Amino acid sequence: MSAGPGASRFAVKLHRQVCLVQTEDPLLAEELLARKKLAEDIVGRLTPTVLLVRPGRADAVLDELKAMGHTPRVL
Repeated sequence: MSAGPGASRFAVKLHRQVCLVQTEDPLLAEELLARKKLAEDIVGRLTPTVLLVRPGRADAVLDELKAMGHTPRVL
């Protein structure tokens, strides 16, 4: 498909099998990012309540969330 006149072009990537942490509250996402051990496994923040987990680190993040007293639901 070609872009029309004046359309900007940019690279687009589609990622499969990514791990996200979704919180109900942006403050909880801040709390998770403030925890150094957990923050090392977070690649970035996609929205105020969604964090992107480093590839291959889902189990470590899950373990750390449990150590913090959270009961994450895994989908």
